[in-house]
Amino acid sequence: MTTTTLTKRAATGTLTGLALGDALGHPTEFRDVPSILAAFGPWRAMPLPTPALVTDDTQMTLALGHALRTATARGPLTARNLEQPLREAFVAWYRSPENDRAPGTTCLEACRLLERQDRPWQDASRVHSKGCGANMRVAPLGLVPGLSGEQRAGAAQFQSALTHGHPTALAASDLTAHAVHLLAGGADPTGLIGLLRSYACDNRTRYHEEWLGDLWTRAGDPDPRHFIARGWDECLETLGRLQETVRTVSPETDPCLAAGEGWIAEEALAAGLLCFLQFVDEPLTALRRAACSSGDSDSLACLAGAFAGAYLGADAWPAEWTGRIEYRDQLLALGAAWDA
Repeated sequence: MTTTTLTKRAATGTLTGLALGDALGHPTEFRDVPSILAAFGPWRAMPLPTPALVTDDTQMTLALGHALRTATARGPLTARNLEQPLREAFVAWYRSPENDRAPGTTCLEACRLLERQDRPWQDASRVHSKGCGANMRVAPLGLVPGLSGEQRAGAAQFQSALTHGHPTALAASDLTAHAVHLLAGGADPTGLIGLLRSYACDNRTRYHEEWLGDLWTRAGDPDPRHFIARGWDECLETLGRLQETVRTVSPETDPCLAAGEGWIAEEALAAGLLCFLQFVDEPLTALRRAACSSGDSDSLACLAGAFAGAYLGADAWPAEWTGRIEYRDQLLALGAAWDA
């Protein structure tokens, strides 16, 4: 972590922003924009709900965060160190009575299968699912101090693969963690899409076998390079469109009309980035724009909040909002541990 990252408390800012966006988008998910405006008024003044309840997006982010702390306490982050605590954390979430926030069927089915400890995790992975349920929870991997690029990328794809094994889900999770890492380190947002495209090109045919094992064989591809390239190519296509969209689309336009509704991984990344990049210095406006959208509004606002919090730090969020977010103590404890 750089001095700038520590000073602004990027980890606390990221996790808090993620949860605030999740809570703001929770009541608007599955609604179209006219009905959101009718229910909540002008989008630029949308209030944080009372109580400020989050969804499975934040719950699974916390599960990943706790598993990462357990794994890194045992030594360098490896697939061997992370697999068991992450399986246990995901199964605990699956069994929790608080898992009542309309989670996705991919996560539910995969976590049910992960509970079978006698089977390899690859048997649980839904290799044909590229839903956004993996990249909305991956932000902690952009925040853990001391990780190499290989560890961050491998673990980002691994945590996705436990539930969403489609190569595009893996690539989008990797890109999301990398974006958080870059922004926390002070990268200029105006060049962010270019940095992400370069990263995608550099990693297009790199299959992290030490993390993913034989996952690629479950998808019917001829070899692992072909498997992973499919995912990076879809993300590169989406990032290419986003680069033009950021320059041309009005902030008053529903971001889902410009970047996709966000139910799938690459669209969620693009729409979340779009909302952040349209309002780099107005983090609450970025959350509100994402929440007032026709697609997967809680996940889009969750991602926008993670990007804004990583870039601006903990002080981006007003105390009257952060003081009443659900799971506040857990979010602050994880953030403080990584900011230290």
